[in-house]
Amino acid sequence: MIGFRTLLYKEALRFWKVGFQTVAAPVLTALLYLLIFSHVLDAHVQVNNVRYAAFLIPGLVMMSVLQNAFANSSSSLIQSKVMGSVVFILLPPLSYVEFYLAYMIAAMLRGLMVGFGVLAVTGWFAPLTFVAPGWILAFAIIGGGIMGSLGIVAGIWADKFDQLAGFQNFLIMPLTMLSGVFYSIHSLPVFWQEVSRFNPVFYMIDGFRYGFFGVSDVPPGISLAVVAVSFLVVALTTLTMLRSGYKLRY
Repeated sequence: MIGFRTLLYKEALRFWKVGFQTVAAPVLTALLYLLIFSHVLDAHVQVNNVRYAAFLIPGLVMMSVLQNAFANSSSSLIQSKVMGSVVFILLPPLSYVEFYLAYMIAAMLRGLMVGFGVLAVTGWFAPLTFVAPGWILAFAIIGGGIMGSLGIVAGIWADKFDQLAGFQNFLIMPLTMLSGVFYSIHSLPVFWQEVSRFNPVFYMIDGFRYGFFGVSDVPPGISLAVVAVSFLVVALTTLTMLRSGYKLRY
C-alpha cells in the first residue's frame, strides 16, 4: 500500500499548502451566510423549536463539508489532466482501488477540516448541543465520501475547466443549496416536500442536524440508509470508471 500512502500524502499536501484558499476561504463564506441570514431571520423564525441561528449552523457545516470534498478531488484531477501531469499518477503500479481511496480520503479530509473550522467559528453565535455525536460523525464521513467520489467522477468526465464548472454549478450547487440547509422541508408546499425527498443531500443534512438537536424531518435511521446506499452506488460507479480507464488511460 506504499503507493496509496504516497498518493494520499500528495493529495493532502496539495490542499494544505494553499490552506488559505482551500480551508480558510470556505470558512469565511459560511460565516458570512450565518451573519446575513441570522441577522435577518433569527428574531422572527424558529424551526422545530430551535433558534434559527442554531438551526442554520449544522446545515452550513455539512454544506461546507460536502462542497469542499467535491472541490478537492475534482479540481485535482482536472488540473492533472489539463497540465498533462496525470501520466505520472497512471504510470506507477497503482491499482484503481488505491487510486480511488487516495483521492476520496484526501477529499474527505479537506471537507472535514473545513467543516470543523466552520463549526469552531460559527458555534459562538448560538448555543449548540451534541445530542448524538455518533450520528454527526457518521453523516459527515459518509457525506464527504460521496462528494469526494462524485468529484472523481466529474474530474474524469470533464476535459476542461468549464465542463467541471458546469457539473458543479448545475448539479452539486442545486443539490446542496436546496437540501434544507436554510429551512425545514415541512415549511415547503407538499409538492416540493416530495421533490426534496428525492435529493440524497437532504438526508445528509437532516441526519447531520439530528446529531445536534435530536429532531429531524426524517427518522435518522432512514436518512443513514439512504446515504449509505447512495455512497455504495457512487463508489461502485467511480471504481467502474477507474477500472475501465475511461478518459484517463484511453
